[in-house]
Amino acid sequence: MRSVSAALGQEAAAFLARPHLLYIGGHFVPAADGKTFSTYDPSSSEHLAEVAYAGAADVTAAVTAARTALDGDWGRLPASARGQLLARLADLIERHAPELAELEAIDGGKPVVVNEAMDIPAAVEHFRYYSGWPTKLEGSTIPVMAPGTLCYTRLEPVGVCAQIIPWNFPLMMAAWKLAPALAAGCTIVLKPAEQTPLTALRLAELVHEAGFPPGTVNVLTGDGTTGAELVAHPGVDKVAFTGSTAVGREIAARAGADFKRVTLELGGKSPNIVLADADVAAAIAGAFDGIYFNSGQSCVAGSRLYVHRSLYDDVVAGLAAAARQAPVGPALDRSTGYGPVVSAEQYHRVRDYIEDGIAAGATLLAGEVPPAEPAGGWFVRPVVFTEVNPDMRISREEIFGPVLVVAPFDDVDEAVTLANDTAYGLAAGVWTRDLRQAHSLAARVKAGMFYVNGWALGDPAAPWGGMKASGIGREMGRANLDAYLEVKTVWTVYDPQ
Repeated sequence: MRSVSAALGQEAAAFLARPHLLYIGGHFVPAADGKTFSTYDPSSSEHLAEVAYAGAADVTAAVTAARTALDGDWGRLPASARGQLLARLADLIERHAPELAELEAIDGGKPVVVNEAMDIPAAVEHFRYYSGWPTKLEGSTIPVMAPGTLCYTRLEPVGVCAQIIPWNFPLMMAAWKLAPALAAGCTIVLKPAEQTPLTALRLAELVHEAGFPPGTVNVLTGDGTTGAELVAHPGVDKVAFTGSTAVGREIAARAGADFKRVTLELGGKSPNIVLADADVAAAIAGAFDGIYFNSGQSCVAGSRLYVHRSLYDDVVAGLAAAARQAPVGPALDRSTGYGPVVSAEQYHRVRDYIEDGIAAGATLLAGEVPPAEPAGGWFVRPVVFTEVNPDMRISREEIFGPVLVVAPFDDVDEAVTLANDTAYGLAAGVWTRDLRQAHSLAARVKAGMFYVNGWALGDPAAPWGGMKASGIGREMGRANLDAYLEVKTVWTVYDPQ
């Protein structure tokens, strides 16, 4: 088997061969203490690179650089110039799309064809969408009771933002975080997940090439310890985090104690409902994509499927057949539809859930228990469980892998009860020809996003986020811009009485 670097295009191979340093204050530098960590290819478990490991001194340096930029060159830029820089960055990402798609594939295990079709274009569109916002952010004048008084509001950037992104959509999530914060005029310290640091570092090079003032965007690679140092740093004004609910709780507690602004996009155990009048073929295809896209490693995965009893056997049979035929393989193989899970740790986590489901009495209709010690990459084939009940761990806990539980229901009220029986509230959906019934369910099911005859639809202009244990605040759209803006009220007495 040839090495990963030999299978890459020239640009991606050249990047992989370069030193992988921190980006602080417009410079690429090693960690202050010289520490590094390793990153691996999930398709082969091959070592890819050594990456700088940011410690407390690096966090302070990055936060200081961000503050200097906020008070200096970046903060003084007119709104139109901010928009132009965002548009320039979008163009650079688009120009380097093939390289970025390959880097994402080898570092995170997502098929290169998926990166080309979705992740990279979505990142480009986020920067393009938000590039139009800086010149549209307006305060307002307020007709107050006091005579001879002018009262107006200003929209000002929150300040220095710590942004911590996950490993399942590394470049796209970086765009989700960076674009609105930059449009609002904030400065940023971005920390990618330790499993997938490469595209964030390549993005830092493109930020540099685009001409953002030094310190506007800083990128620190490291693990949870690095993230904790960043969250706790007194120079950080806001924390934005996407990741697990458990870590989100810790961040919320720390940010609350320090009165820092916070947005959290967390986990889910999302219900997908197939009503008796659904288009069966469309429901099977949509439910399959809803759970198995990115090998189930999505916060919005439709991991609980509830099917009206009249359609249950047909839907289950269709899903099982599709699962058995799914093209699972290495991420750089252009025939691959579903890659490996991201790491050995995630592989064993998913494997443990599959074993637990079998032990609890669920029926493993499709898929298998992956080997305890895989040869090569961390591949888990799509799993379909039937004969499940709501108390099983596989029904209640977020697995973050290609594992679907399917259960029947007899009426709509039962489906709503099953759907809402969860600590999470990120997404939900329904498959039906009856739009009246669809919109009734949209009102009754507790979720931040609700899909009718589709799954995981998104657009930079449309808010994304959840309720309950699925998070606080929203990504995307004007709603996310507001999370990076402070409203200041100004009073002027011009005609004292």
